[in-house]
Amino acid sequence: MKTSLTKNEAKERIEKLKKAINRYRYSRLVLNKELISPEAEDALKKELFDLETQFPELITLDSPTQRIGGKPLKKFPKIRHFTRMLSFNDAFSQEDMKDWRDRNLKLLPRGAKIDFYCELKLDGLAISMVYENGILKTGATRGDGLVGEDVTNNIKTIEAIPLSLLPKEEVLENLEKLKLYHIANHLKKSWPKTIEARGEVFMNKKDFEALNREQAKKGLQVYANPRNVAAGSIRQLDPKITAARRLDSFSYILVTDLGQKTHEEEHLILRALGFKTNPNNKRLNSLDEVFEFRDYWAKHRDKLPFEIDGIVVMVNSEEYLKRLGVVGKAPRGGIAYKFSAKESETIVEDIIVQIGRTGVLTPVAILRPVQIGGVTVSRATLHNEDEIKRLGLKIGDTVIVGRAGDVIPDVVKVLKELRTGREKKFHFPKEFCGQKVIRISGEAAHKIAHPEKCELVNRRRLYHFASRAAFDMEGVGPKIIDALMDSNLISDAADLFNLEEGDLLPVERFAEKSAKNVIAAIKKSKIIGLYKFIFALGIARIGEETAVDIGKKLIERKTIKSPQNVIEAAESFELEDWQAIPDIGPKTAESIFEYFKNKTNIAFIKKLDDAGIKIISPKIGAAATKLKGRVFVLTGGLETLTREDAKSKIRAAGGDISTSVSPSVDYVVAGSEPGEKYEKAKKLGVKIINEKEFLKMVK
Repeated sequence: MKTSLTKNEAKERIEKLKKAINRYRYSRLVLNKELISPEAEDALKKELFDLETQFPELITLDSPTQRIGGKPLKKFPKIRHFTRMLSFNDAFSQEDMKDWRDRNLKLLPRGAKIDFYCELKLDGLAISMVYENGILKTGATRGDGLVGEDVTNNIKTIEAIPLSLLPKEEVLENLEKLKLYHIANHLKKSWPKTIEARGEVFMNKKDFEALNREQAKKGLQVYANPRNVAAGSIRQLDPKITAARRLDSFSYILVTDLGQKTHEEEHLILRALGFKTNPNNKRLNSLDEVFEFRDYWAKHRDKLPFEIDGIVVMVNSEEYLKRLGVVGKAPRGGIAYKFSAKESETIVEDIIVQIGRTGVLTPVAILRPVQIGGVTVSRATLHNEDEIKRLGLKIGDTVIVGRAGDVIPDVVKVLKELRTGREKKFHFPKEFCGQKVIRISGEAAHKIAHPEKCELVNRRRLYHFASRAAFDMEGVGPKIIDALMDSNLISDAADLFNLEEGDLLPVERFAEKSAKNVIAAIKKSKIIGLYKFIFALGIARIGEETAVDIGKKLIERKTIKSPQNVIEAAESFELEDWQAIPDIGPKTAESIFEYFKNKTNIAFIKKLDDAGIKIISPKIGAAATKLKGRVFVLTGGLETLTREDAKSKIRAAGGDISTSVSPSVDYVVAGSEPGEKYEKAKKLGVKIINEKEFLKMVK
C-alpha cells in the first residue's frame, strides 16, 4: 500500500515495526506465548515490506523481511435443476472433522475404510452447466437449490468454461492417459447425450484490483471483494458487462454418471472432457493428512491468484457418498472445513459518532481500508465510550481488526508500542443534533435528550419502520427513504401510505417502473401482524421478542384489528402492568409506559390508523401454547422458510426466540452454513434440530 509518509516518518515507522515484529516473534517462538495472532503479525510484516519497497534505502540486514529471500435481458428466466444443487455444512476444528467422520462411519458397513478428496473452497458463485450432444445448452445459478436463474449467455463469456466438450476420440485418449480405462470402456459402449457439470465462477485477485482501479479512475464506487463482483457480474442483464469482468471458473462436480467410482475420478473425467479443474485439489488417505492440507492452505492462501475461505472435504467413494445421502441441503459425505476468522493490522484514521433510531450514540472507528478474509473493511464499531477507554484507543493508533464470526468488523487490540506521539485522544461529544448529550443512568451508552426532534433519528426510525422485521416494504431501503425525505414528500413513516406513483416520478432515482414497484410494496405492507406492528413503532429498548410480549399482553385486554385498537388497549395499562410482564425489566417497562403516554406517539399511531393499516392478531388457543416456555435459536439458511416465517411459526405456537445460544435455550434450528451458534450449541449440549424436525414441531 502506497503511503504518504515522508522519508523520516517512514524511517520512524519502520524502526517501530521491526521492534514490534521481533518482539512478537520472540514471544511466539521462544516463550511459546502468542501476543497477537499470526495473521495480525503477517499484516505488520506486509506493512513493513510495503514501506521498504517504497523506500529501499531504508532496508537493513536486521529487518524481518530479509529472513526469506524473494517476493513472497430484461429478466433472467428460471431454470429447474435436474438434481438439487447442494451446499455444505461447516466445520471449524479438528474435533468437528473427527465427529463428522465418526458419524459417517456409523452409517456405512462395519469395517468400512474411507479416504478423502480435498478441494480448495473457492469464494465465488456456484453454477450448473448442461451440455447436449457436447454443446453447452444451459448455464444456471444455484438459486434455492431446486430452481436457479438461466445465465447461459453470461457464462459463455468466461473462457474457462468450454462452449463445447472435446471430441469423443480426444476424450477417450485423455482418459486412457489418466489410466481411467474403465471410464473409457464405458463411454465407448454408451456416450451420453446430456452431460451436466457444476463448478464455481470467481474473479482473480489481479483482475479484481484492476477493476477497482478503473472504477476509481472513473470516480465510481470501488467493490468490496471479488466474490461480490463475480456474483454481480454473472447476474448482469448485458453479457458485454460480464465479458468485461474477466471472470474465471473451476469445475468440481460431474453430475452425470459416466462410471466414476470416486470423487477424484470425477475431477479427472472433467479434465478429460475439457473443463478447467483446480490443480491444487488432492486425494488424501486420512484425517491427519486432511489437517495438514488445510493448515498448509490456511498459511499459503494469500499466494493463490484467487480467494478461498477453507477446503471442501469429500468422502472419496461414490458408493459411500450415495449411501450417506443428503440431510437438508447438504450431503452427509461432504463438509466445508473453514479457515479461522482472519485478523489484520491497520490504522484508525478517525472516530465518528452515529445515532440510532432511539437517539443512542455509537462511536465508530474509521479505518485505513484493509482486506480481512477477502473483504475490504473501512469501519469498525467501538460500541460505547467505555469500550474506547478499555482499549485505550486514540485516533491515529495502529490496531488489530478482526471480523467476529468472519462478519462484523471489530477492534481487537491497540498496538500502543507503535505510537509516534502524534495520536489524538477522542472526546465524546457534549452536543449532537443541536442537543445536549447525556449518559443513560446505569449504562455505558449516551443519548440525546430529545431524539424526536432530531432529523437523523427520524430517518433511522423510517429505515427501521420499512425493514423486513417490521413493515417489510420490499425495495424501500435507506436510499429510497432519503430521496423521499429530501424531496419533502414524507416527514414520518405514516406519510409513506399516502404516496401515489405520480408523486415519485419527479424524484431522482424513480422511473415509472420503480415508482410503481415502491407504491405496490407500500400498499402490500398495509396488512401487518400485531407483533411486527409493535416492533415497527421503534419503542426504545424493544426488540422483536419484547414486541411479542407486549402484543400478547395487549390482546388480553382487547381484540386488536387496527392501530386505534392498540392505542385503546395500551391506554388501560399503568406502569405496574408493564412491569408485571415476565422478562420485562423496570427500565424497559418504563420505556413502554412513556411511549404510550406521549401525545406525539399517539398522534403518529392515529395517523397510521387513518392511512388504513390493518392488524392481524395471533389466534389464542391450544396451538398458541404448544411450544410455551420453549426457547429457539435460528442459525443458517432454511430451505422452505424465510427467517421471518420461521420466527412467526415459533411465536404462533407460543415459543420464544433468542438471538444467542445459552444453557436456557431449548433448541437450535440449524439450516445450511449454520456458523458459530451451531458450534456453541454443540459445546453447551443444546439440542440441535434440522428444518424438517422443526416443521414437525410447529405444524
